[in-house]
Parts: sequence; structure tokens; C-alpha cells
Amino acid sequence: MFRMRPADAGDRDGVAAMVEARAGWMRSRGMRVFDGAAETIAEQAGDPDFPVWVLEEDSTVVGCTTVFEDSPAWAFTEHERAQPALFLASTWTLPTDGRRLGHVIARWALDHAARTGATAVRRGAFEAGLARYYCEVQGWTLLREVERRGRTGYIMTRPAQYQPGLPVVAPVSG
Repeated sequence: MFRMRPADAGDRDGVAAMVEARAGWMRSRGMRVFDGAAETIAEQAGDPDFPVWVLEEDSTVVGCTTVFEDSPAWAFTEHERAQPALFLASTWTLPTDGRRLGHVIARWALDHAARTGATAVRRGAFEAGLARYYCEVQGWTLLREVERRGRTGYIMTRPAQYQPGLPVVAPVSG
């Protein structure tokens, strides 16, 4: 059973180690990772401006995501932003042997949104292959592509939905 909870400053080392492991995995496969990713994401743990949640297994951080209650104006219309939705940013997971920790986090987010009154969960990706995976394997719907800082952003959504059988214990709110 996994545990999902709001991160605090005590999680910084665990988050940094997990992100660095994923970044190394990505680099070994020719994927781009921004310099300083592990330090940047770790510093956000416990920062009230960045609502980071950690996924734990046996008290070890195996993933994290940032869950904003506001969707960014650069990606969503005013009408879309007026709807109650969660926006996932900076989702990272420990590389595993097919345990699909990112999928566990996504399912938790859908369930968390449904339990807290949001109608949708949104996310973006800047890698076409990752966006394809989210849509084809995890069931996200591509809303649009946008240009952001010289890169193509793939903007996606899914309706909030309870997830029976979710292998995660978590508080309802954070």
C-alpha cells in the first residue's frame, strides 16, 4: 500500500534522491532533463507556494507531484479556469520495473479531485512521447497544443472520478 500526503521540508532529501534517479534514467534514454531538476523540485517540498504531494512506500519517497487548485492562464481559457479543477505539475517517480508509479499518482489525483469537489484534473507535458503515453495509456484527453517559452506544450484533461481499489491511503485535503 502506498501513502500520498502533502510534502514538508523533511522530505527534501528523499525528493531530491528520487528525482535524481529519474533524471539519470531519462538521460540514459536520450531524454532532456533541465539542469538542477532534483534541487529545484526538492526545494519546493514544504514551500507554501508549491503544493507538492509525495507518494511513499515503506516511508521512502517514490514519487511526487505538485497539485495546484488554479490552472495556468497560458494553457487554459478563462471559462476553463472558472471550473473547479486540479492542475498537476512536475510529476516525478522513481524508475521501476513496470509498477507504473506515475499512473498511481494520476489515479490518486482523479480520486482526490472527486473527493474534494473538483470536476476535472488537468496536466501538461512538453515531450510529445510523454503526452502520447498520457493519452493512449492513462486515458487523458489532449485539449490543445500551445507554444510556451519556445517549446510545444501538450495540454490535457480528465474528469474527476473516484478510483475504487486505489492502492493509496491519503488525507482528503492537504
